[in-house]
Amino acid sequence: MGGSPYPLRESLSAGLAALALPSDLAEPLAELSDLVASWASRMNLTGHRTAEEVAVRLVLDALALGVALPVRPRSLADLGSGAGFPGLPLALLWPTCRITLVEARERRHHFLRAAIRALDLANATALRGRAEQIAATAHEVVVAQAMAPPALALEWMARWVEADGWLVLPQAHDSPPIAAPPGIESAGLRRYQIPVSGITRSLWLGRRRSRPE
Repeated sequence: MGGSPYPLRESLSAGLAALALPSDLAEPLAELSDLVASWASRMNLTGHRTAEEVAVRLVLDALALGVALPVRPRSLADLGSGAGFPGLPLALLWPTCRITLVEARERRHHFLRAAIRALDLANATALRGRAEQIAATAHEVVVAQAMAPPALALEWMARWVEADGWLVLPQAHDSPPIAAPPGIESAGLRRYQIPVSGITRSLWLGRRRSRPE
């Protein structure tokens, strides 16, 4: 089994230090990791079955993504949220940021609602439905992680982003180039490294033009 050589809280503390984030986040992030692992043992929530794996492979990945964003957003939509990544760790990191978790699968949606209650996340909301079908609300940043092929994901994301807002697609660092669709302006790539695991990823960034050309 993969994962970190450190215990759960030591892994989280090391990751937070590497990202220059507050150390007091370790405890709520450990609670989130335990919660995800507990549900994963009963349903197909994630392939990571231990809290340590969840912390190293999912939680720290989400936090590193947040640090790599070009803005600290007022609002963020996580489309195809699945087990709540990156949205749940970012809701803990940014308590004043409005976070919307959109997930079509019923059991994962139930998990997201349970996690929001357990972690007392007043700034997070879980919506059930397909991102391209349900009523969309505008957010400053929209993230979609492995939801659909990039061209399709960007089309769906455009419904959720405000004028001059950011569209963010996390990728492997060696992924092929992505073409920006009409109405979206490419803002380049940002590479970042996930602490503890050392995995390198890229963020494709785009902006919705406030005025059509």
